[in-house]
Amino acid sequence: MEERDFFTETNEVRTHTLTCPRCGQSAEYKVTWIVRRKRAQLPRGADERDRARFAKAQSYMVRRDDKLSCANVRCRKPFEISSLQSLAFLND
Repeated sequence: MEERDFFTETNEVRTHTLTCPRCGQSAEYKVTWIVRRKRAQLPRGADERDRARFAKAQSYMVRRDDKLSCANVRCRKPFEISSLQSLAFLND
């Protein structure tokens, strides 16, 4: 059984305040995340090893966007999102 069988996967857009490293202006940016929430029950056909992996599994989200364009009209340069974590665990 694969890991993706333990989770339901959705895309979410969340807003974060980020600062452009070139012009120094901070603004609200929409960042896309892939959210993987742990299922309520173990899927059918699981063996002992799968049960142990399912017990340890946690809900988490992975950042999908790596670059954003600056919101400043004069700058508009793309920058990498380095100040934001790429993986975050959820408390469900």
